[in-house]
Formats: sequence, C-alpha cells, structure tokens
Amino acid sequence: MTKTAWVFPGQGSQAIGMGVDLQDIPVAKAKFELAEKILGWSVLDLCQGDEATLACTLYTQPCLYVVESILIDLLKEKTGLPQLVAGHSLGEYVALYAAEVFDFASGLKLVQKRAELMNSAEGGKMAALMKFDRDQLTTVLNNTPDVVLANDNSEAQVVISGTPEGVEKVLTQVKAKKIMTLNVSGAFHSPLMQGAAEQFLTVLESVEFKEAKIPVISNVDPQPMKDSQVLKTRLAQQMTSSVRWWEAMMQFSQEGVTEVVEVGPGKVLCGLIKRTCKEIDLEVIGTAEQLDAKVPALVS
Repeated sequence: MTKTAWVFPGQGSQAIGMGVDLQDIPVAKAKFELAEKILGWSVLDLCQGDEATLACTLYTQPCLYVVESILIDLLKEKTGLPQLVAGHSLGEYVALYAAEVFDFASGLKLVQKRAELMNSAEGGKMAALMKFDRDQLTTVLNNTPDVVLANDNSEAQVVISGTPEGVEKVLTQVKAKKIMTLNVSGAFHSPLMQGAAEQFLTVLESVEFKEAKIPVISNVDPQPMKDSQVLKTRLAQQMTSSVRWWEAMMQFSQEGVTEVVEVGPGKVLCGLIKRTCKEIDLEVIGTAEQLDAKVPALVS
C-alpha cells in the first residue's frame, strides 16, 4: 500500500518563470489575483522579472508560498490529500496550508510579515557546510557563543547561523569539503532572531489555526502532529530554532512513507531524501507539464 508525503521547499528554491505556466488555470488565476490584493504587488510579475529581485527575502517567501499553494490546490483536486506533509523553513507554512490548518489568505499574510521581518534583520551571518566532521562541528559550536546549527539538512549538509565573528571562528576550526557563505543579512533560525520572532508573534496570535486534516511534521519537532495549538506553538518557535530536516526525513521511514512528492520549484528536497531514505520513491511537481503527467488532462 502506498503511503504518500508531500514536501515543500523554502527560500533558495525559487526560480525565474516559476508558476507562470499555471496562470491561465482558473484556480491559479484567482489565487494570483488575491495575492496581488494582499501583497500590493504581482507575484507573476516578480516571477518573470530579474533574478536578484526574486531572490530578495521580501519577495522570495511570498512568491514561493503562492506558487506552491496553487500547485497544492491542483493536486488535491485530482488526487486528494496525501497521508503526511512537511516543509523546509518557509515551506512549513505551505504544509500547514495543505493540511488546511489555515486558509490561503491567512497563510500569505503570515508569510508576508515573516518575509518583512527577516528581510530587515541585520548583524548576522549564515554558512553552509558540506561533507564535514559532525562530531568536530558539534564540539566547536558548543564552545562558540552566538553560533548555532540553523539547518540540519542531512548527514552531510548543514547550515550554521550567528554573529559574523562567531560564524567565521567556527569555519576556521572545522574541516569541510565545501563551505559556502549564504547571501543573507540576518542570522536566521537562531536566537539572534528573537526580536523579530516577538514582533511576528503578534500577527501569528491573530490567526485562527484549525486541527490539521493530515499530520504535519514541523521544523522544530519532527513528530507528526494534527493538534492546532501544538502546530501554532511550533511555528512560533521556528524563526529562532533549528530546521531539523534530517530528522524529518528519518521520520518518513518510521511512518512507513513509500512515496514523497516535492511540490514546488526545483528538486532540492528530493535530492536530500534520495541520499537519506533510499527506499522511498520520489517525484517532483513544480510545473504545468509535471502536473499534466501526474494527472492527465488537468492542464491542457
């Protein structure tokens, strides 16, 4: 018996042209129009503009949320809901929308505020490490103030976050095959985001969360959950806490997931899952063509 999970990528997976091939589908057209009223700018225009603007946190996060939500609507129309959902960082908001915890507009307003706060964050630095000594990294992080493990993406890939001085100190002490400084201004997913998190909480508290139709795996706790208050509490902690994606992937295996569909642009999450959970079948749905291949005649 097939047990399916849908996963949703976050910032970094955006691409020029994403969502444009969906614009004439009535469901998509309505969502794009509603998004423009809420945001005050056009997602479609941004997705057809220049790469640098789309890559700006202020625009990236709302654009990803809108495009991925539209793909969810189209998939649900023909296949129904999966058995489990999870999203990476920003993708968690999409997962909550997929599980019908909140409606499209409420989720977009949360994402818009999140993007504004993260875009205005200053004084931080983030860096990705590939193929490193995990024990060495753990020891160095434990002995370095103001630096934390921000994204635990897989056994061989992590992101650290903190003050510029702290991050540089860690990088000089840990051996890694590849190190890449991320183009962000803030120390996302670290305690240094506490001020932004407190501002975000005032908006989050105003949004009603409903019990999830299907279990959601959160970034701060990989145990599947449907309880609305627990999911809200976890989301409140997300901005200052580590993204525990490696543990989330391991949870797929524990839950007996046999198929994972990455819903959104790119295939970064499928790449991580392929190397971690080799027994799980993978599929990417990010374009009209891929939608059509999965559910024939949906897009004509």
